[in-house]
Amino acid sequence: MRNFLSPPGLAAVLLCLSLSPIVSPVASAQDAAAPASAPVRVPVPAQEPPSALTLEAALALATAQNPTLSAARIELDSTEGGITQARVIPNPEIAVQMEDTRAATRATTGQVNLPIELGGKRSARIGAANRARDVAQAQLGTTQADLRASVIGAFFNVLVAQERVRLAAGSVDIATRGANAAARRVAAGKISPVEETKAQVELANAQIERSEADAGLVAARQSLATLWGNPSPRFTEANGNLDALPARPLAPMLRQSLDGAPALLASERELDRRQAEINVQRSRQYPDVTVSVGAKRDNSSPERGTYPVLGVAIPLPLFDRNQGNLYTAIRQADKAADELRATRLRLDHDLQQASSQLEVSRSSALSLRETVLPAAERAYQAASQGFEAGKFNYLEVLDAQRTLFQARIRYLGVVANSWQAATTIDRILGR
Repeated sequence: MRNFLSPPGLAAVLLCLSLSPIVSPVASAQDAAAPASAPVRVPVPAQEPPSALTLEAALALATAQNPTLSAARIELDSTEGGITQARVIPNPEIAVQMEDTRAATRATTGQVNLPIELGGKRSARIGAANRARDVAQAQLGTTQADLRASVIGAFFNVLVAQERVRLAAGSVDIATRGANAAARRVAAGKISPVEETKAQVELANAQIERSEADAGLVAARQSLATLWGNPSPRFTEANGNLDALPARPLAPMLRQSLDGAPALLASERELDRRQAEINVQRSRQYPDVTVSVGAKRDNSSPERGTYPVLGVAIPLPLFDRNQGNLYTAIRQADKAADELRATRLRLDHDLQQASSQLEVSRSSALSLRETVLPAAERAYQAASQGFEAGKFNYLEVLDAQRTLFQARIRYLGVVANSWQAATTIDRILGR
């Protein structure tokens, strides 16, 4: 027993304990089940079915496959590691000291140094880690709201682009009929060849509009499919109803829901995290105590015995009191508070603007759909029939045709503005 308790033997035992990993059964099981090296994830682009696409299907695809949303989820999951690390206590330290190298006069000391945290450092770290998780959770909610609004906006952009293509194709048909009618009347000697030239110019303009509408539809389809990671959309068409204009409550009622806006919650959680960081830096102003326990064997002593060794080490905070990091944390919290106020003002302004835009666009769309479009249709039909009967010249037909086409394009524009304003409201409020 005397030899086992000798300082060299004690130091050897402590060294072996320090080199051998101490793990829990759960951790051991997890390590055994874990692969030697984590496989690299290769994202596979989602492929939607080659059929008509509904808004619900688009939302489901984006929620499951959007890489930005996946990154936000991973960021939230990664904060669990920070909480786990914040809960651990400092590792003990093994120290061996030898005085003199001659066996007859050698004195050997082996000891274990146990650091003890003071000032609430561990609880402050855990609090800051929990606040970081809250920030990641709020940012995930913001990402989800942005993605949903982006999908809805992109989906209705496809609907508008599809309608533009249909209208452009109709305009080409109208211009073709007008050009054919003008050619027949020129051949019959009833109108000047100049009228036929005007008809051909109008047909060329309509064909250009059709080409531009086709290109716009391709771009809109790609923008929508990119939200679920597919750069080459496969769906045949977007299936929705443009006549169903979006409706949202008035601005005063919307502003009452502003406190639950994801972006505002994210700013509030960031302020909480910054304030928790102040507590962390303030706790580091208190020095930690290191308690040492060990044994010393002195061969030069007549008894050649082993003596217990006890010690306490306390740093003196004369110069480094963590004052710089504390000041930085306080100013960062002040910055987060100002950013929170700026975010609230910005969201309130954007919400009122979007609400006003939605109200104006809805009113314009209803007026165009119920009054302007029917009147333009009747004017064009009357001009076309009058031209066929020889009562009007072709210039009047062209004017009626342009008026009808412009009314249809304007209607699509205000419908698109309505959905854009509605999705802005939904993005702000996280609906």
